[in-house]
Amino acid sequence: MRAYVVERPDAEFSVVDLPRPVPLSGQVLVRVHASGVNPLDTKIRAGKAPHAKQPLPAVLGLDMAGVVEEIGDGVTSFRPGDEVYGMVGGVGGLQGTLAEFVLGNADLLALKPKALSMREAAALPLITITAWEGIVDRAGVHAGQKVLVHAGAGGVGHVAVQLARAYGAEVFATVSAEKRSVAEEFGATPIDYRRLSTEQYVDLHTDGQGFDVVYDTVGGATIDASFVAVKRYTGHVVSCLGWSTHSLAPLSFRGATYSGVFTLMPLLTGVGQPHHGEILRQAAVLADEGKLRPLMNRERFGVAEIGAAHALVESGALGKVVIDLV
Repeated sequence: MRAYVVERPDAEFSVVDLPRPVPLSGQVLVRVHASGVNPLDTKIRAGKAPHAKQPLPAVLGLDMAGVVEEIGDGVTSFRPGDEVYGMVGGVGGLQGTLAEFVLGNADLLALKPKALSMREAAALPLITITAWEGIVDRAGVHAGQKVLVHAGAGGVGHVAVQLARAYGAEVFATVSAEKRSVAEEFGATPIDYRRLSTEQYVDLHTDGQGFDVVYDTVGGATIDASFVAVKRYTGHVVSCLGWSTHSLAPLSFRGATYSGVFTLMPLLTGVGQPHHGEILRQAAVLADEGKLRPLMNRERFGVAEIGAAHALVESGALGKVVIDLV
């Protein structure tokens, strides 16, 4: 099979011929139709993502959508010809999705949403699982709550906005002025974080009470702002980039709580993989109900433009970038 390999940090992609994988017990072989590009993929390529444990040379790519080619022993949830999507590799020494075929544990996969194209489905797995683990699993968002999503026009952010709305919450999103329309498009009240201080927008939108849930998708100083923006006693802050050192005093003085999301753990450890598949199954239902869709970048890329796709993601492109393999 053809695969697209990075030999060393910051190297260009090279086309290589690799043996077609053979599914073992519990595995599914998928013919990849589309491979999503995440900022993490570009960091792995640059050799700047030690937490992903993906040594080079490697086939990169975490996300994909495609068609089941072959199933291993014991797989009953899929059959050849099924259209599926998932986050199946690209970290922890696992082959990534920039190849004609990829192996994935059946637990990590779900049937593709019927309402979405292959390209759209390939954009969803990492950002959807990350958003779901924060909004649904950690925070338990429900109707009647006010939810603040930082970087609500970003990959994880725009999905978190849609999930919180699907669960009945009133949603607010920090965005730059030029991305205001994106937040509004997905049903969030935009907050221009460059114009308003944290205290100002907390006063404006919560009468000074704070938000029930704050999801930080940025890290750094945004976590500190989240600790100030959360509601006293019952509020909860979630972060998918809580890797730096912070004072917990603002959070403690509010009697609020915090939890982190590390989406790669099931791929790196093998523990918890069935939950990823379950998240994607439930996300597919929401997508087919019209409650979840990815914000797509307008540029389209084939296998000859993988480097250009990575460059666009590194530049901070608006919308998800996907590479078409079929």
